[in-house]
Amino acid sequence: MTRSGNNAGTSRYDDDLENTWGCASWFEYIFTVIIASVLLIGATALTLFWVIYYRNGFAWRDDPKIQFNLHPVLMVAGFITLSGFSILLYRLCRCLKHIYAKMAHTLFHTLAIPCVAIGFLAVYDSHNLNSPPIPNFYSLHSWLGLVTMGLFALQFVIGFFTFLVCLCCAKMTYGCRGAMVPIHASLGLATFLLAIASCISGLTQKAIWTLGDQYSKFTEEGIIINALGCVFIALAILVSFAVRRSNAPATAKVYVTERL
Repeated sequence: MTRSGNNAGTSRYDDDLENTWGCASWFEYIFTVIIASVLLIGATALTLFWVIYYRNGFAWRDDPKIQFNLHPVLMVAGFITLSGFSILLYRLCRCLKHIYAKMAHTLFHTLAIPCVAIGFLAVYDSHNLNSPPIPNFYSLHSWLGLVTMGLFALQFVIGFFTFLVCLCCAKMTYGCRGAMVPIHASLGLATFLLAIASCISGLTQKAIWTLGDQYSKFTEEGIIINALGCVFIALAILVSFAVRRSNAPATAKVYVTERL
């Protein structure tokens, strides 16, 4: 499961494309990729449908109540869809060299940053500009969201400097990067699951506030909200499975730390 020290620094990112998979492994791989991709795209699409069809679309500071609608769409797009694809690309792209998978992983996380930033600004403005103003950072949803954003920022900074900048002196930093891989992977999955929890708590909070007694009467909007929550739960299960389950056969020449 390991390579000699002489080759570790130079061939670490070479994918072993000679491994033979059985039918079950290929089926599991294809099923995971297809279903996860559909759900990741579907999460943002269903959020867009809900906001446009039931919540009157989008606005900026001229209409704070509708400005709020940017918050769920951008947070789902950033924390769920883009971050989810980033995790899956890094773990499931077996046709790419490892360094290219890292670059794709970083790119998707980078694209998530403006989504999260604008989504946070939208809800903050909508609360402060509302008449009367709505208090900030008091609900469980907001606490979970702040923790998620903090972990996301920490993960990005550590990952950028550890796995990209440190490649400039790969031989000197090999041990450090090897030690950071399981920590980075575990915190990354924890951040994604926290994002799922934040989205579900936010959906529940929004449904209770906006639908009130109608929520218990199985209205169309309530069903859409519940369906979106089920998509998030399915993604939590599927992405966790994809990250922790190694699809490689027992004879594959991979690093244990790279697959944790």
